[in-house]
Amino acid sequence: MPLTAAPRATGSAAWADALLLSFAQAGYSRAEPAILQPAEPFLDLSGEDIRKSLYLTTDAGGEELCLRPDLTIPVARAGQPAGFSYLGPVFRYRGGRPSEFLQAGIESFGRQDRAAADAEMLALALQATSAFGLTEVEIRTGDVALFIALIDALNLYPVWRRRLIKDFNRKISLEQDLERLTLATAPGRNEYEGVLAALAGSDRKAALALVTDLMSIAGTTNVGGRSVAEIADRFLEQSTLKGGALPRDALNVIKRFLAISGDPGDAVKRLRALAADTQLDITAAIDQFESRVGLMAARGIVTGMTRFSTSFGRGVDYYTGFEFELHAKGNGVEPLVAGGRYDGLMTQLGAGTPIPAVGFSVWIEALTQLGRKPAATGKSGSAS
Repeated sequence: MPLTAAPRATGSAAWADALLLSFAQAGYSRAEPAILQPAEPFLDLSGEDIRKSLYLTTDAGGEELCLRPDLTIPVARAGQPAGFSYLGPVFRYRGGRPSEFLQAGIESFGRQDRAAADAEMLALALQATSAFGLTEVEIRTGDVALFIALIDALNLYPVWRRRLIKDFNRKISLEQDLERLTLATAPGRNEYEGVLAALAGSDRKAALALVTDLMSIAGTTNVGGRSVAEIADRFLEQSTLKGGALPRDALNVIKRFLAISGDPGDAVKRLRALAADTQLDITAAIDQFESRVGLMAARGIVTGMTRFSTSFGRGVDYYTGFEFELHAKGNGVEPLVAGGRYDGLMTQLGAGTPIPAVGFSVWIEALTQLGRKPAATGKSGSAS
C-alpha cells in the first residue's frame, strides 16, 4: 500500500496554529507523542478491524509497531491527569486518499465533573469549526453509557452483554444480531455445555486465553488461513451464544430504547418513561445525560438544534459515555470533528487507578477545504 503524503498548505498551517493557540488559552498544554507507537493498544482498544488500515512494522525484539493512526491513544499513554492539546500527522490507509493527514484535538484527563467536562468538549469543538469559518454544522450526539446501563439492568447472560455492547460500539448490525439472539435453540444436551457455561460467565480475556492454550496443546496451528487466536475467539463467541435465546421481553425493551431520538430534552422524558414502565434502574445514567444537556445549554449551545439518538455510536470500542460528531451540512458520512468520553481507557493502558477522560479530534484538511469555499456557493465539500 503506497504511503501518500498530504501536502500541508500554508493556509492550513496558519489555521492549525491559530487553533492550537485557542486550545492553549482554554488551558490545554501541547502534547507531542512519538509517531512510531506500539500497535497492540490500537488493536486491543479499537478492534482488529483497524489492522487493515495500519502501517505496521516489527522491531528487533519482535514487538509490533505502527505509525500512529490517531493521537488519542498516544496522548493517553502518558497516563497523567491533566488537559492536553495536539496537532500532528497521523497515518491510516484510506483507499486512494492521502494516508498521511493532519489531526488536531484535545484530551482532558482527571476531571470528576463529567457532565461539565462533556459540555466543555462540545463547546470547544464548535469553537474549532467556527475558527475555520464554519458557523452552521450538524451536531450529532449519543451516550453509550445509557445503552450499557440498560443492558446491565436487564441482567443478561454475560456473553450476550459483551456481544451486544461490542455490536453497539463497532456499528455492526445490532438489529440483526438482536433477532438472531432471540431464535430458539434446538432441544438436547451439548456434551460440552458445562465448559461453555463456565466460559460464558468468565472474564472474556481469561476465557480466550484458556481456549487458545487448549487448541495449542491439541496441536492446532492454522485452519483456513486463520490463526489459533482467531479460531479461539470465534469459537468462544459462537459456542457461548448457543446457551439459550434472548428473552422476548428484553428484545422489546432494547428496541424501544434504540428508537428514542431527536431533541435531547424530549429524549430525557422518553427515557424516564421507559424506566418507569419497565421498572429498570437506569436513573443514574439518565440523570447524567440530563445534567449534560443543561450544562450544554448554559454554554450557549442550542440543544434543540442537536440530533440526539440512543443508537448513535462512533464505532470505537473504548468509548464509555457521551459521544458526538460535527458534520458539514449535507455530509452524512465523515465528521469534521468527533469525540466523546472514554473513562476506561487509562486503566486499560496501565494506569493504576481509574482516570476520567474525554476529548475530541479535529480533521484539519477537511475544515480548511470547507473554510476556503466562497459562502455564496452554498455547497459543502467532503470531510476527510
